[in-house]
Amino acid sequence: MPSGDDFRKIALALPEAVEKETWGHPTFRVRDKMFAGLSEDGTSASLKATKEEQAALLAADPETFSFPAYVGRHGWVGVDVTRVDLGELRDLITEAWRLTAPKRTVKAFDAEA
Repeated sequence: MPSGDDFRKIALALPEAVEKETWGHPTFRVRDKMFAGLSEDGTSASLKATKEEQAALLAADPETFSFPAYVGRHGWVGVDVTRVDLGELRDLITEAWRLTAPKRTVKAFDAEA
């Protein structure tokens, strides 16, 4: 079962990712553009996603994934960090970062993988 610390480590391992407190909780950004937010207790998060990915996740596992207030209409997805598989969490965070990071940065990241 992943923790908020696991979430933080995954997010901050991505190129140019930084943590910034916003609205009283940690957010994760690349070049000041937010790709993830984490609850204060680390049990839930919001991640940038496409609307198609959001719909697929909500349909597949509505107990783990949710439609977050404010940003859900833009495709973001809520995640119960304590219920999601660590590998899937890593994939979701990385994809959120990819949707936010500059194309050149993503290309360099992919070349290293």
